[in-house]
Amino acid sequence: SILQLTKMMLKKQGYQVFAASTPDEAVDIANSHSDKIDLLITDVVMPEMNGRDLAKKILSIYPDIKCLFMSGYTANVIAHHGVLDTGVNFIQKPFSKNELSEKVRESLVKN
Repeated sequence: SILQLTKMMLKKQGYQVFAASTPDEAVDIANSHSDKIDLLITDVVMPEMNGRDLAKKILSIYPDIKCLFMSGYTANVIAHHGVLDTGVNFIQKPFSKNELSEKVRESLVKN
């Protein structure tokens, strides 16, 4: 449900969205899409693969892609457990449409 809600919020903001239910599906989309993909939004904790590992796989296909990680855990907890490096683009769930929109814009312009 978070996937569908996030997809809907981003589409209403004018973004083209490719939604994947699993990390493997995301990699398949990246491999089959011929145009540029600007941003990967992924959960940090997933059953099959964590978000950091997914980002590494997607970065191998799209080296310039930006990443935005999300989690129900705080950024400090995530960084403390070594799942993400400090300073990465991160949004904590639950988030509002405005918070998501702001984080997406920040992630797209951040080096």
